[in-house]
Amino acid sequence: MILKDRTILVTGAGGGLGREIVLACGRAGAHVILSDFNADLGAESLAALTAAGGSGELRLADLSDPASIAALGASLDGPLHGLINNGAIATGIGGIGFRDIDIAVWDKVMQVNVRGTWLMIRACADALIASGSGRVVNLASDTALWGAPNLLSYTSSKGAIMAMTRSLARELGPDHVGVTAIAPGILTTESTEYVPQARHDLYETGRAVPGKQGTGDVAEVAAFLVSPPAITLTGQTMPVDNGFVFN
Repeated sequence: MILKDRTILVTGAGGGLGREIVLACGRAGAHVILSDFNADLGAESLAALTAAGGSGELRLADLSDPASIAALGASLDGPLHGLINNGAIATGIGGIGFRDIDIAVWDKVMQVNVRGTWLMIRACADALIASGSGRVVNLASDTALWGAPNLLSYTSSKGAIMAMTRSLARELGPDHVGVTAIAPGILTTESTEYVPQARHDLYETGRAVPGKQGTGDVAEVAAFLVSPPAITLTGQTMPVDNGFVFN
């Protein structure tokens, strides 16, 4: 129970990878604060957590709304040991060339994926520092490491997450807060339904270790990275994709 007596906040907790991260943290003994903009999906994740014997609570927040993020941070009434920034826009934004990306779509992706992550860390920073050993885990993507085509807004946002991770690791390090990132490979979730089969095939043939990694595999890494044993890991982006890319 490496997260026993620790409180972990997970954004984008309402489905897919977010729900798996919630469950992994719960199994490790954490009290989980689930954050999502969708009340129904958030409630379903909370129900799954409690049904599995975990402890948690739901607090709604919209990553596109600075006031909503600030309100979530202000609602934290005790030390926060970990923040896992999983919330992001990934659905329905790929498959077209860079010339054809709608400017409004580009701005929305950056607003949620990059600005939303920054504002969430800012809102939670005091509570993380108060814990004495806070951990931030940002969800990046290996698409930003190998340069996936026809996905420029998403890969650019995830590249920014990696840069943010490095800078904040140095800025928050003196306060005993570690900051890392995970770069998952392609996962089978509702957000990857648009991915062309050719890209799935590329991953299948390009992995150093055969087989797919699932959302549960990525979730277990996230849970480890907010645990005390991971305290000396900071500033790093860790691909979790069976060796499709090496960082």
